[in-house]
Amino acid sequence: MTCLFKPWPITVLVLAVHNLMATDIKAAVLLIGDELLSGRTRDINLQSIAQQVAKNGIDIAEARVIADVPALIARHVNQLRAEYDLVFTSGGIGPTHDDRTMDAVAMAFETVAEIDPEADRRLREYYAGEDREYGEARRRMARLPKGAALIDNPVSVAPGAHVGNVYVLPGVPKILLAMVEGLLEQLPTSDRVIHREFMVRTPESDLAALMTQMHDLDDAVSVGSYPGMDDEGYFTRVVVRSRAKHLVDLAVKMLADALGELSELS
Repeated sequence: MTCLFKPWPITVLVLAVHNLMATDIKAAVLLIGDELLSGRTRDINLQSIAQQVAKNGIDIAEARVIADVPALIARHVNQLRAEYDLVFTSGGIGPTHDDRTMDAVAMAFETVAEIDPEADRRLREYYAGEDREYGEARRRMARLPKGAALIDNPVSVAPGAHVGNVYVLPGVPKILLAMVEGLLEQLPTSDRVIHREFMVRTPESDLAALMTQMHDLDDAVSVGSYPGMDDEGYFTRVVVRSRAKHLVDLAVKMLADALGELSELS
């Protein structure tokens, strides 16, 4: 088989040094809900969270999907908050008996969930303005882990909770997205990841050695290849990511030198 690429000069490898300007911020997402595991509901919240926090240079390094079981939720919250800078949970907060996430997060922090006076006030005013009864079921949405800060909800008022490095969010996609957008000013920031994506008409197996050379430029550059097929035949999406622009440029140059003109995807 004809070689698709030229060996990259070793002098260039010497230039690819670690010079990131800020420490990476790693986060995890915990998706909670029996309906997700059953397949009845399709999750889009992971995508929403990842896309929004990327604006602050935050990487989602892990995501898990678990059932609405308080002890299980608490165990995973504790595992993730110990390993990552930030943890975002989605689902299991609301007015019904199976909305157990607030209690589970309280359990993880060895405290209890209780009515938060400010959350209670906001919800009482909201339902009065809607001319709807504010009964015990709706009042459950004012329960937060003791000592937690409120996460504002600009759509339906019922707040999320921030305790330690854990952010407790709802499962309703529209509400979650609005709440995460509002959180960005409070979240830490790092250098944003530069992301460039190309489609090449070359089977992934023919690109394996080139992908390895690009990846080996530096630990701080990530190179991924994703095969597919359409009416025109095989193709591969090649994605280059790094916080360091010069590493992205070097990897893209290697790709262009090997394959010629590139088709960049937006």
